[in-house]
Amino acid sequence: MKFEELKVGMKAEITKTITETDVILYAGITLDTNPAHLNEVHAQQTMFKHRIAHGMLTAGLISAVLGTKLPGEGSIYMGQELKFTAPVYFGDTITAAAEIIELIPEKNRVILSTTCTNQDGKVVLSGKATIMKK
Repeated sequence: MKFEELKVGMKAEITKTITETDVILYAGITLDTNPAHLNEVHAQQTMFKHRIAHGMLTAGLISAVLGTKLPGEGSIYMGQELKFTAPVYFGDTITAAAEIIELIPEKNRVILSTTCTNQDGKVVLSGKATIMKK
């Protein structure tokens, strides 16, 4: 989709169930081996009581929406504000959504609100993305 085709209010989303395999692979790729993600015995002693997915793994789903759906192919990620508002547990089904809230034609910039919600509709991540789009 070209910049000229974009409109404020356009939305897109993807949904994925987070698995133990996802978390282990993410830990290996990023070297983030925090035991809150990998060690159930340790995690039981935390405020979450179980292992949780990496926050940035969840945030990566936002990147998937932006790069493949809206604004889609040819998007250049320039910035992202994030607030992690609830844990993501193994087996949670996360819907990552983006909505265009501002267009800056003179700079080919797209500003989007970004959220991730779990299967119960609880917001686990919120933020705002800045994209350059030709």
